[in-house]
Amino acid sequence: MANLLYITAHPLDDTESYSLTVGKEFIKSYKELNPHDEVVHLDLYKADIPYLDADVFSGWKKLRSGIPLHELTPIEISKVGRLAELGGQFLLADKYVFVTPMWNFSIPAILKTYLDAVAVSGKTFKYTKEGAVGLLTGKKALHIQARGDIYSEGPEARKEMGHRYLEVIMEFFGTSFFEGIFVEGHNKFPEQAEEIKKKAIIRAKEVAKYF
Repeated sequence: MANLLYITAHPLDDTESYSLTVGKEFIKSYKELNPHDEVVHLDLYKADIPYLDADVFSGWKKLRSGIPLHELTPIEISKVGRLAELGGQFLLADKYVFVTPMWNFSIPAILKTYLDAVAVSGKTFKYTKEGAVGLLTGKKALHIQARGDIYSEGPEARKEMGHRYLEVIMEFFGTSFFEGIFVEGHNKFPEQAEEIKKKAIIRAKEVAKYF
């Protein structure tokens, strides 16, 4: 049995979001194909995702110096504790599915905040004399992304930084598999929007067979 962490970063729901619609169909197919796997949904817009701020760094510094957790300030305990929860949940998963729109050529800020929260030395990666080494070997990751224009090819491709960033982070973490499913062009070609969405759903169901 595998654990799949379904991470969504969209403030709307699947009735208004192309990426969430495709993500929902992917998860439906995945569950049918893997009935014994555990699927946990983490909606980043409804979760408490602390920023790496002065409170966090202060709390971490105190803990590293040997100060016990209960002697931290209440806000330090709250933030450091929540980050530990998020990190533990992330490490427990065998597979990750990220669902996002492309905003301003990148990912929603809440996802960047989350990735900062789980990018912890000694947990998701480690430093060696040869450089950083990812610790999530053998794990899989998938990114389902909606793009209003066409960014998979042509001159616009260089502008897309969200999927590329996620790919770099997953490589940094050492995941063994990373793939993308893109719903793109529905704003540029609104008359083809439904067909574009249907093709992405078909693709999602195909990926679910080997993910």
